[in-house]
Amino acid sequence: MRTKDLLAVVMLTGIYGLLSASFFVVLDAVDVAFTEAAVGAGISGLLMLAAITMTGRSEAPKRHKPLLALLVVFITGGMLIYGTLDMPYFGSFDAPVHQHVAPRYINDSMQEVGVPNIVTSVLGSYRAFDTLGEVAVIFTAGIGVLALLSLPLRRKPLQIDESSEKQMHEQHMVLRIVSKILIPFILLFALYVQFHGDFGPGGGFQAGVIFAAAIILYAMLFGLDTARRVFNQSIVQLIAALGLLLYASVGVVSLFNGGNFLDYNVLAADPIAGQHIGILLIELGVGFTVTAVMIIIFFNFAGRREAQQQATELSSPELNVTQANSTEQKGGE
Repeated sequence: MRTKDLLAVVMLTGIYGLLSASFFVVLDAVDVAFTEAAVGAGISGLLMLAAITMTGRSEAPKRHKPLLALLVVFITGGMLIYGTLDMPYFGSFDAPVHQHVAPRYINDSMQEVGVPNIVTSVLGSYRAFDTLGEVAVIFTAGIGVLALLSLPLRRKPLQIDESSEKQMHEQHMVLRIVSKILIPFILLFALYVQFHGDFGPGGGFQAGVIFAAAIILYAMLFGLDTARRVFNQSIVQLIAALGLLLYASVGVVSLFNGGNFLDYNVLAADPIAGQHIGILLIELGVGFTVTAVMIIIFFNFAGRREAQQQATELSSPELNVTQANSTEQKGGE
């Protein structure tokens, strides 16, 4: 099936993300399913919808046939398939990962880290370096969006058309009332996911996406200008940097206490207590950065669209005057 309707593509992508989350649940990978549902079926669709408002709903017609790109895809796919021939079968008990790393995590995680959720102990403690890199990548993505889509600051105070605001309020009355009821519960659930990740599915990534989804929902229903007044963009950018700085600072404190970088055992007299403190702090940093970056991306996409509309409205009177003058000249001739 092929479609040029980008809105349909976004909807199908969200459905695929939800189905993928269901597959992960069947495979007992609940944490991965949680992330896929929040990111793949949730926030990604919202961001792509914001992007569609800038590009248009329909795909532009192709001016050439991408035969070279298709050839590259086939060659790359063939090489990847060839590379999997030497891999162990899926679920094989004698695979290297099941002989070395996995038994260590399963058998020793509770004694060494003291966290019931093995996924959290792996991502937050055993592989804390990798998670720090992922947070840095997310932060870099936010910086890239700011660099590409940043808008000049307004020199004049924002003027809001009260009549248009009233009309919008009347059109979306039910949605606004329902959102006012749901958004506090969404934020509360995000807090639960943030601080309950040690004992169940969740953590900073999932909580950050849920937080951002609630704020984006508020912006979509109450207007971007209203959301910017509630959530100042400069403060949001500061929070994005603060989250990454908090994560890295935990590693620096570990070094000052005589341990390795991101070695939480030295953060307290009891190594298990140190593990809990370290994981709590780095997960909080992850939540800060993920939330702020998602909001930054949405605000910039939506703000760019708003700037384009304002530019069109400002240029339209000039176009009308030009057309009127040309009409008068033709009439005089």
